[in-house]
Amino acid sequence: MDIFDKIRKNRGELGQYQKQGQGYFMFPKLEGEISPHMKFMGKEVLTWSLNNYLGLANHPEVRKEDAKGAKDWGMAYPMGARMMSGQTSKHEELEKKLAEFAGKERAYLLNYGYMGMTSIIDALAGRNDVIVYDSESHACILDGLRMHMGKRYVFPHNNIENLMKQLERASKLAEKTGGGVLVITEGVFGMAGDLGNLKAITDLKKDFNFRLLVDDAHGFGTMGKTGAGTGEHYGVQDKIDVYFSTFAKSMAGIGGFVASDEDVVDYLQYNMRSQIYAKSLPMPMVMGAIKRLEMLKNMPELRENLWSVVNALQKGLKENGFDLGKTESPVTPVFLKGGIPEATGITMDLRENYGIFCSIVIYPVVPKGVIMLRLIPTADHTLQDVERTVKAFASVKKKLDAGEYSEVRTMVVK
Repeated sequence: MDIFDKIRKNRGELGQYQKQGQGYFMFPKLEGEISPHMKFMGKEVLTWSLNNYLGLANHPEVRKEDAKGAKDWGMAYPMGARMMSGQTSKHEELEKKLAEFAGKERAYLLNYGYMGMTSIIDALAGRNDVIVYDSESHACILDGLRMHMGKRYVFPHNNIENLMKQLERASKLAEKTGGGVLVITEGVFGMAGDLGNLKAITDLKKDFNFRLLVDDAHGFGTMGKTGAGTGEHYGVQDKIDVYFSTFAKSMAGIGGFVASDEDVVDYLQYNMRSQIYAKSLPMPMVMGAIKRLEMLKNMPELRENLWSVVNALQKGLKENGFDLGKTESPVTPVFLKGGIPEATGITMDLRENYGIFCSIVIYPVVPKGVIMLRLIPTADHTLQDVERTVKAFASVKKKLDAGEYSEVRTMVVK
């Protein structure tokens, strides 16, 4: 069979909806200055879909530093991979500050968080090592697992009892192969907003010999007393062996970092293929990240504003009968019952008639018969934005319960 014939017949779980959804439900264009109020298809919308937790993306001080970095260095410098020609003292300065903030001996920059995570897994675990991971791990973790040539075991999401069983299996196998055991989970699970049970997982170190890798992309900057992440929130940051985060969330940029013991990071920088063979993070992004980290550390009011909005939004939705699952973070999922017709009808109604833009999640990301509307509060949202959104959602819920979204064609776009 011609490989093109195959893909023309099977567009994939999401790709099958391309003709109906492209440009509206998938790959929509939000235009204008990054803020809670942007434009979608020419109309102003209140958007809850940007991972700009602390409002740094369009902060005047950040924009000033970004512009200065581009003016002073251009977008190309340094040219080449860090191992060959892309190393600078500013990259090292940012790494030192990140390590200090994350409570680790050393940190190393990643040009993209997604590729960085796949390479971290690939570098840490060889064919004799065994990986145990949470079933709801992010796609970057799953892609890293695809490259793992050894055995891997999955435990149901946050099921510590089952994790113990998998660790027993992994430990026995690792003893036979002469390898080690790596446990992988997340600090904040980005879809449903619940936390990885890091306290219970690290407590298992008393009974099992394993190392722990935590993806804290959504926890860094939002969780913990200082914003150092979910490990700080639980008081177990020192028990996380390899800490990973991206700049694409609270830091509102591009790139990421991994932090651990000095000898571990030394090893990773010489063995992460996605970093060895890819261009170094451009200087304007490095300079901008230094500024963002400084603000994250020294402006607690940003995190306070964020949580004020988070608490008001989640409280208001719960009081109106909405199911938010088990979220303990700013990520605010709203679970509803329905299929494709209801999902499209609700989304269109919110966008066209209420001027509210949020992400919609359907099967296969969530089970069949479930619709998830995912809201991301930021420090830039206001309590007025919250009030408007809660009222709109309450109105939409009444329509859903009355069956008004059972067919998409019944939607009237005003």
